[in-house]
Amino acid sequence: MKVVVDLSRCEGYAQCAFLAPEAFRMHGEEALVYDPNPDDAQREQVLRAAAACPVQAILVDRLEGRHAPAGASPS
Repeated sequence: MKVVVDLSRCEGYAQCAFLAPEAFRMHGEEALVYDPNPDDAQREQVLRAAAACPVQAILVDRLEGRHAPAGASPS
């Protein structure tokens, strides 16, 4: 699973840090720090955190069943 947070959109409500503390945490009162590749064991908490974000700043890419074509370069 890959997580991307639009930090220009994040307003520091910290709902994500409350719901998925292993993947998201607040640094100070307003700066969010997050794990862009959380462990699959955290999947449900991360999905709940993304859904709870009041400004929808968290995007989760569920990589199940996806495989990059052979020879594809990462973008």
